[in-house]
Amino acid sequence: MSTTTRPTPPWAIVTLREVMVKARDRSYLISTLVTLVLIVGTVVFNAYMSTRADEYTVAVTNSNSDITVTVPEGQTIVEAADEASRADGGTTRFKAVEASSPDDAKELVRSGEADAALLVGYDGWTLTGNEELDSGLQQGIADGLTAHALEINASQAGTTPEALLAGSEFQTALLNGSAENQFVAQFTGFVFGFLFYMAAIIFGMAIATSVLEEKQNRVVEILATAIPIRQLLYGKVAGNTVLAMIQLALYAGAALLALNFTDTADLAGTIIPASGWFLVFFLVGFLILASLWAMIGSMASRSEDLNNSSGPVLTVIIVALFAGLFAKGQLLVAASYIPVISTVAMPVRMLSSDVPLWETFLSLAIALAAAYALLRFGEKIYRRAVMQSGGALTLRKAMKLES
Repeated sequence: MSTTTRPTPPWAIVTLREVMVKARDRSYLISTLVTLVLIVGTVVFNAYMSTRADEYTVAVTNSNSDITVTVPEGQTIVEAADEASRADGGTTRFKAVEASSPDDAKELVRSGEADAALLVGYDGWTLTGNEELDSGLQQGIADGLTAHALEINASQAGTTPEALLAGSEFQTALLNGSAENQFVAQFTGFVFGFLFYMAAIIFGMAIATSVLEEKQNRVVEILATAIPIRQLLYGKVAGNTVLAMIQLALYAGAALLALNFTDTADLAGTIIPASGWFLVFFLVGFLILASLWAMIGSMASRSEDLNNSSGPVLTVIIVALFAGLFAKGQLLVAASYIPVISTVAMPVRMLSSDVPLWETFLSLAIALAAAYALLRFGEKIYRRAVMQSGGALTLRKAMKLES
């Protein structure tokens, strides 16, 4: 009893060839490694900066011969600013350095020994810097002055600061999502959009260039005698899609691993589910763009033609990037159902609000339908245009050619 082995589909052979050629490309491997290092470095640096304490030194003077009224001491105000920052869980610290006179306090600022001088005059307190005043320094001293003045005024009125502020507490809330989720969605949306943009450009242009080179060298004519043209197209699209997915998974994994090893591990727990969906939507979105890139390569006759005809595809990629960055409300909801743009928009929606699962699957189904339709359409254009020599073809001319 003998068994027959089914032959390997031609498209699978082409896919393997595309992957192996790229895997042996030293520049591709180096660029991937460098990008991984940059991603990890960026995550670690941002985590460090978010926990690093800013310390401001403020020059104060407890006497002013021009002022005869009793005023709160500057050092006490600076201490109140530091206490207020600590009470709110902030990392900003304030330290007072005493000067003998207002002029000496200003001199400390000029020499760089103090970030600012807190001086009192007839019209109240003045925070004096050298060339600029940091916003964190201004806000901290303002909060410290408010807290100290409130305490003095409450004491003179025979009450307490808490009693004076009773009923003034308030909280913020969103009907859909939370403020923290909005920040995470904005930051992660930029990351998703940037990764999609880079992968779509790098691997999409690789598809178009590969198709053009085979067309120019007439290699495609030799391949056409061995395998169907559409199998060649499927293999190129599948091979570069696999490469893009592997690279994207490496980048995402490196970023999430770096988050887990920093104090932002709780952020990773929020991002992981959306990242998984992003990989799924990226796969479908890239299939759509890969078909477009293959069409562009088949209709071109030289490298310059690729630059001239890639404008519409680049526009779609940029729109997807900006949708992840700036789309809000109903605009973001609408964008999450538009193929390619939904690659970024839907994961961002999932980060910023609760999206019903049926909406996610509906968006994915629409993107899959678009990918299938465009792949079939791209197959027809590719089959007709890739054998044509001479000048570049327009889409209208390519559709009129005999397949």
